[in-house]
Amino acid sequence: MSIRKSLIALSLVATALSAAAAGDSDIVQSVQLKDGTTMHHYKDGKMSMEGKNGNIVFMKEGMTMETTDGKTITMSGNEVARLYMQKKLENKK
Repeated sequence: MSIRKSLIALSLVATALSAAAAGDSDIVQSVQLKDGTTMHHYKDGKMSMEGKNGNIVFMKEGMTMETTDGKTITMSGNEVARLYMQKKLENKK
């Protein structure tokens, strides 16, 4: 097989793998908060925040948030880049 065909095959495999990864968001739970934002909880225990309008919100680790039903959640991690890439990949579909 020529180098050119190998590179084409490799790029097709990489594209397929990235598409498969985009389909698995790792979000196990999304919780509505009292202020209208949404907290996304990932499989690895880290979290990200999304504003009322779908914009990504920066939240300091350790900050407490109140859910719509009055429970309190403490921010673990701040997966801004993770949520950004997830949203970017979802918009390409």
